Amino acid sequence: MWRVKPLDAILATAEKKSLHRSLGAFQLTMLGIGAIIGTGIFVLTAEAAQKAGPGMILAFIIAGFVCAVAALCYAEMSSMVPVSGSAYTYSYAVMGEMLAWMVGWALILEYAVAAGAVSVGWSGYVVGLLENALHIDIPNTLVRGPLDGGLVNLPAAGIALVVTALLVIGTRESATVNAILVAVKVAALTLFIILAFPVMNMENFNPFMPLGFGGVSAAAASIFFAYVGFDAVSTAAEETKNPQRNMPIGLIGSLGICTIFYILVASGVIGTVGAQPIVDSAGQGLRPGSPALSAACQAIGESKVVCSKEALAWTLRNIGWPQIGNLIGLAAGLALPSVILMMMFGQTRIFFVMSRDGLLPSRLSAVHPKFHTPHVITIITGVFVALFSAFFPVGVLADISNSGTLFAFAMVAIAVLVLRRTDPDRKRPFRTPAVTVVAPLAAVGCIYLFFSLSAETQLMFAGWAIVGLVVYFLYGYRNSHLARGVVEVPELSPDAPPESVPPMPGAPPPGAR
Repeated sequence: MWRVKPLDAILATAEKKSLHRSLGAFQLTMLGIGAIIGTGIFVLTAEAAQKAGPGMILAFIIAGFVCAVAALCYAEMSSMVPVSGSAYTYSYAVMGEMLAWMVGWALILEYAVAAGAVSVGWSGYVVGLLENALHIDIPNTLVRGPLDGGLVNLPAAGIALVVTALLVIGTRESATVNAILVAVKVAALTLFIILAFPVMNMENFNPFMPLGFGGVSAAAASIFFAYVGFDAVSTAAEETKNPQRNMPIGLIGSLGICTIFYILVASGVIGTVGAQPIVDSAGQGLRPGSPALSAACQAIGESKVVCSKEALAWTLRNIGWPQIGNLIGLAAGLALPSVILMMMFGQTRIFFVMSRDGLLPSRLSAVHPKFHTPHVITIITGVFVALFSAFFPVGVLADISNSGTLFAFAMVAIAVLVLRRTDPDRKRPFRTPAVTVVAPLAAVGCIYLFFSLSAETQLMFAGWAIVGLVVYFLYGYRNSHLARGVVEVPELSPDAPPESVPPMPGAPPPGAR
């Protein structure tokens, strides 16, 4: 279970059964912006306010810093190993098969659950738009999950299935649609900043941390969810032209642009309508997405931004711009699907690579004869995303997603350090600056944010990890290509079959069950 897949074999595998390379630096940056700017601002602003109050600005900065140092580690790994699979592939090359499997298993939380969270956020804006612009009264039973005062979120499940169909059609079409939606999203956020800043009241920033620094840490752990877009960019490495140059540009460029937007928009919300949390009789903040908070919001007529399912549109309506607020809702309704698209894109490509390595059944990596996309795993992923979004609130899904994200990011940071020592002479088109400082900061930052999540989320991650280990030892341990002694080497021609080599010491015999 500690067997390592050599980097040369990983690169050779990608060349032998690869996806079409069609994405350039600009498209990667647009894909990154499309994945990063979205739920964190359009939806999770209310969640962050409930945990940290005005201190959510500091939470965005903390999360952004941890993400930045992690991005530098990702940039080195993705430019050096330009294949699909993200943190999973990097871990396989450095720390062994079992840890690689656990990273891939955690990435299911990062991407599939995240796509469900964004779907719920999209539903909140679209429902708010219909109710405010068209005066259509939609019962909460059909647009909220059981924990959030409803029964099932049908719009959220519906958009997840629509995005699934788009991904089956093909990457090029998906990237083109995404670029248009990114422009809409950035324009909407820019308009919000222009309208909100002139009417800001600095008194709304006091008290800055009503629930203390612990609340800021909890908010940072939650909104870190919104930064995972840069990681989704790295999963597209195998479909990127000149990845050694374009991957670092796409990763770091998209992250820098998005962080600025996050801070400006959060400041606009706080300064205009305030962002103080709702607390219980003991002065403790109510948990976002909980029945208690839902009941409290209904009791006060949902008159605070922390109660809103469409924070930015709600803010503009309350400062005298109701029609512009509706336009923001429309923009979110048009643009948030681009985030769902990138999350599901990343998930299917990771499954694709794990299947190609034999850790999952090979039929999952089947490529559609017409659309040239991994349609089987795309459809399976889409169905599960639809189920997540139908029955769980956005805050719960975001925290669960973050637990997997933070684990994967920490493993990449460690992998960069290990590989610098074990393979120092390998060509690195992008080198992480001050790696002995940056990589440990990334790992420690991820651990700090993980333990800032709720105890329930941490326990859920532990349970998910245990299930993952069971699946690995029942299937992947015996069926992986390395276990069966099948390694693809770079000297072979593209049409040659894999070369069989003796199994690694301790590996089970071929076909063992």
